[in-house]
Amino acid sequence: MLGSAQLVKGTLDDLARSGLPENQKALLRFVTKVNNSSSEISAEDVEALHAAGWTDAALYDAITVCALFNFYNRWIEACGVHPMSEEAHREFGARTAHHGYIRK
Repeated sequence: MLGSAQLVKGTLDDLARSGLPENQKALLRFVTKVNNSSSEISAEDVEALHAAGWTDAALYDAITVCALFNFYNRWIEACGVHPMSEEAHREFGARTAHHGYIRK
């Protein structure tokens, strides 16, 4: 999130009071609903996101990313892959931010 650990922590601790723009908060609330109660998504949810400036393509991407992370998390856990430490996640994130995902 633009290199701001404080913004990330604030968003994770309290989305409503975080420093994110309102349209991004709306999208994160939607992704939470996708994650926790996708069968309850309604036309009103989508209309609210359209009003916040999100396109159908952006919603499709958000749903897809959420679904893929759920799939990979379940798959990794079921296969017995041990979770990375918080420090390892930070190092990987910094390396990815600097070099991207391409490995030579």
